[in-house]
Amino acid sequence: MKKIGFIGAGNMAEALMKGIISVGFAKKEEIIASEIIPERREYISKSIGIQTTDNNVEVAKVSEIVVLAVKPNVVGMVLQELKPYLTAEKLIISIAAGIRINFIESRLNPGVRVVRVMPNHACLVGASASGYALGKYAKKEDKEVVQKILESVGIAFCLDEKLIDAVTGLSGSGPAFVYLIIEALADGGVRAGLPRDVALALAAQTVYGSAKAVLTTKKHPGELKDQVASPAGTTIEGLAILEAAGVRGALIEAVYAAALKSTELGEKQ
Repeated sequence: MKKIGFIGAGNMAEALMKGIISVGFAKKEEIIASEIIPERREYISKSIGIQTTDNNVEVAKVSEIVVLAVKPNVVGMVLQELKPYLTAEKLIISIAAGIRINFIESRLNPGVRVVRVMPNHACLVGASASGYALGKYAKKEDKEVVQKILESVGIAFCLDEKLIDAVTGLSGSGPAFVYLIIEALADGGVRAGLPRDVALALAAQTVYGSAKAVLTTKKHPGELKDQVASPAGTTIEGLAILEAAGVRGALIEAVYAAALKSTELGEKQ
């Protein structure tokens, strides 16, 4: 098994480590992570059982797969530090939001295999919806490796890089939109008389169950919606309010606006 190294050990990196270990893709002894914050480093070492260090170079030297999990604003500096050690024999997986493949490749030696990944917040609970794109030197075997890693925490699709901004707008920003919907549904339940804790649990489970129904039945959500909305019933009454308020259009515009913002941020690199 290839040694997997994480440059940065934040929440997303932690989720990926746990996923990789849980599905047997790698053992704890085959993972190493660098982290500059001592308390975080100690937490990761104790809670996951992997080797940690404060030295990025140490990770790059011993790892065949290197996951860039640092903040976007420091990626350039980190790549400069690691350039001598990131050779064509290594696979670089970047989960730094908005950082394009050519930005990474242009700062490394020729031939380095790069894959750009856009995971999402649900990665933390093993239900991520991810998209990823291959760099010009990435191989078929690299695609398979990244697919397995991402499937350890959810579902993943290999796409052209030009579509990663759309992934960012939909599944990257989408969880925040859904959290807002859950909160609003719970508020509606409270307004109708439910205790706050009960309303929130019912709202979250309703969204979870509805999403599971779409994924399990493979039916169009419009068809499933029609199954719930009986003639002259309670559901169609509520749907009429949502349509009048433009909720459908607002969600479309929210995803599109987030995607455009991702494109804008990428162009500023």
